[in-house]
Amino acid sequence: MQKLLRTTAIVICALCLAGFENPAASDLSDQVREFLRNRIETAGIPARVGEELIHASAMLPRFYERRGYRPAWSDNDGPLSLVEALIRVIQTADLEGLDPADYHLAKVETVLAEISQSQRGKKPVSPRRLVDLDLLLTDAFLIYASHLLAGSVNPETFDPEWHANRREADLATVLERTLTSGQIEEELGNFLPPQPGYAGLRKALASYRDLASRGGWPMVPDGPKLQRGDTGERVTALCRRLRVSGDYSRQVNSDEALFDELLESAVRRFQQRHALEVDGVVGPGTLAVLNIPVEKRIRQIEVNMERWRWLPQDLGKFYLLVNIAGFQLDLVEDGQSVLVMRVIVGQGYRRTPVFSEKMTYLVLCPSWHVPPNIAIQDKLPLIRKDPNYLVKQHMRVFHDWGADAREIDPGTIDWSTVTAENFTHRLRQDPGPWNALGPVKFMFPNKFNVYLHGTPSQQLFAKTTRAFSSGCIRLEKPIDLAAYVLQKDPKWTEERIQAAIQENVEQTVQLPEPIPVHLLYWTVWVDGDGSLQFREDIYGRDTLLDRALANKNSASHSPVDASASSSKR
Repeated sequence: MQKLLRTTAIVICALCLAGFENPAASDLSDQVREFLRNRIETAGIPARVGEELIHASAMLPRFYERRGYRPAWSDNDGPLSLVEALIRVIQTADLEGLDPADYHLAKVETVLAEISQSQRGKKPVSPRRLVDLDLLLTDAFLIYASHLLAGSVNPETFDPEWHANRREADLATVLERTLTSGQIEEELGNFLPPQPGYAGLRKALASYRDLASRGGWPMVPDGPKLQRGDTGERVTALCRRLRVSGDYSRQVNSDEALFDELLESAVRRFQQRHALEVDGVVGPGTLAVLNIPVEKRIRQIEVNMERWRWLPQDLGKFYLLVNIAGFQLDLVEDGQSVLVMRVIVGQGYRRTPVFSEKMTYLVLCPSWHVPPNIAIQDKLPLIRKDPNYLVKQHMRVFHDWGADAREIDPGTIDWSTVTAENFTHRLRQDPGPWNALGPVKFMFPNKFNVYLHGTPSQQLFAKTTRAFSSGCIRLEKPIDLAAYVLQKDPKWTEERIQAAIQENVEQTVQLPEPIPVHLLYWTVWVDGDGSLQFREDIYGRDTLLDRALANKNSASHSPVDASASSSKR
């Protein structure tokens, strides 16, 4: 890359210093302007420069129309020094998990080389080639800025359960300002996600790429489980594997063939970072994760960096963040986690969606109105099997879903004749310790009908993988969360909340102010202590995104008319 930078700089300097020997040099910019106008007015959609596709086919014409078709990247003396600055930034796009080849880099280098060759031969430079250069560089800036601002793909085109809140900006105006200020690196840097989580992954990406360049980490051979007291070559391989990833700190010249206490601690640290059972024993599950190649981890980091680019500029001063793949909720205030708890998310066939909304109220001692699909698919078979099931579960039956629907004695219904097609009844579970929603539910109205709530099944929180719900998020400590979000309301102390719950009467409580709730999906992140955490892709969303990123010609590839973004920067 450094060699390429030097070559580019030499070419551009030569163009800037040599000048143009033809008599009409002073009119070159005017010629370029006319060629630009003609090219833009006659370009098809999508426009092309040779075989190179111009992505900003709507924004680019508006940009040039505003400036009267004056070239942006050259004048009568040839390419401007800004060209070198933009190329330098594009060449480092890989630091952001992006591909420099997506931004016309090779074609720009080719055009610059041709212009340089004309200059060395003291031949007139073709205005058409300067037009090519201008279109390519303008498109490159707009593409790259758009990808930093809102991501290089739109998740809603390939995942119906993902609603992004991407940022937007008038990139044509930004480019004009950048051309005036000359601060290309700074202006583009302003579009990077501002959250520390993105910066942490960016640093991890560089570290893991460095590992890959040095051969990655060694594989631990298959065999029986490894545990404290074991010896042999497989233990040596385990030591070396964990040392490379930073989990094992003992010096290289130590006895690596013995599975001792320090190595056991390293295994536990690795298991914790990957949400494995933390027992210090290398069984089949831990061994499989140890032997995932570093290249696959690099791609996982890149995929999760892309997700950061789909988030709004500001998550809020006080907000709730649920990492679905991490099975965890964080309540964040002024950038610090003030409450952390384990959560249970949707099963694979009832996946929890990704979106952001605002929590406006909570319900103490909620009733549970069983959704029709759950009533038919889950409850109806149980009711048929056990005539007393509804009574045991404190469930009532109503004639339909109307507000004034009358209650029906379940014993009067011949459940053997009820099918998915004729099931019109509504099931409602009474408030109480048996209720599936637990003592509190937290409401942030959304099209997915998903919310946070407690659960009587507290034993499930001891599981490492917690995908058991029907889409909503079950909370480990719902009363703690209720107390925190109501702390600004003096009427609702923790004692008052507890007392209200004991009454087993449904009660709605408005929050003092709306609280942003972000349901996200990260399989890699940097923890508060700086450790890099990896999680299983429980819903296959990494695979979907990886495929979309690889398929640059698909409909999911983000066009650079950055108006496609859905929220203001």
